[in-house]
Amino acid sequence: MTIAVAALYRFTPVDDPQGLRDRIAERCAALGIRGTLLLASEGINGTIAGPAEAIDAILADLRALPGCADLDVKRATAAAMPFHRLKVRVKREIVTMGEAVDPANAGTYVAPAEWNALVADPDTVVIDTRNAYEVAVGTFPGSVDPGTAGFADFPAWFRTNRAAFEGKRVAMFCTGGIRCEKATALLKREGVEDAHHLRGGILRYLEEVPEADSLWDGECFVFDERVAVGQGLAPGTHVLCRACRMPVSAQDRASPLYAEGIACPRCHDARTDDQRAGYAERHRQVTLAARRGERHVG
Repeated sequence: MTIAVAALYRFTPVDDPQGLRDRIAERCAALGIRGTLLLASEGINGTIAGPAEAIDAILADLRALPGCADLDVKRATAAAMPFHRLKVRVKREIVTMGEAVDPANAGTYVAPAEWNALVADPDTVVIDTRNAYEVAVGTFPGSVDPGTAGFADFPAWFRTNRAAFEGKRVAMFCTGGIRCEKATALLKREGVEDAHHLRGGILRYLEEVPEADSLWDGECFVFDERVAVGQGLAPGTHVLCRACRMPVSAQDRASPLYAEGIACPRCHDARTDDQRAGYAERHRQVTLAARRGERHVG
């Protein structure tokens, strides 16, 4: 059975995040939906998966919530369920930047069909707002990589490098668009008025822009068991290292430092023998479960 996947977010005031969390969790469980949804007083964010009719039903429910009629949704499919379980959690932020900004003051949206012309303009500075390990999987060539380990590092990085962007047109992009809502709002608050961001993020760009016209190089990391997707949101070639949870390319898997389920070149030297032994036992249990036609969760 083909699984429907929906990445979604919406910035809108939520009066009772905990009460909404309970209702959404109950509804998703009843529909057989898995994935992660984050709720905060500023809105909702997450990625969920399940049968197409179940995803249609929960999206209709979410769009019926106050302020959510224009819920931003990117849809894809997967050959197998990309999540082990359902998590619906209340957080301080639906995407953690660590300081308050007003997403209503975000930059100018740029449709995927208009993105190529904007970033090709030599007067445009393009910034990839994602984490360094995501950028390594794929990006728009020529974009600035902040080299951050987490989105909460972005404000400090920008302030350290702000002189490079003063008086410039800035175009920003991220996976699904949500990080850029806050990032462009931050830049505008810091005095960069000509700030733009890719509507729907990389996922919508890969979905809507024909491969022949695409400027994207590589794959796009996603935060589920698909690991990465390519043009048209087709499954990518990366796998997840079960030790460090980082994406592993085909080239990395050819390294003598890679052992499936145990280590990859990134983390091999950062793990003890006891840790590797634990990973090996877990991988053995996963393999045994697969042979029985079961899915190991642990």
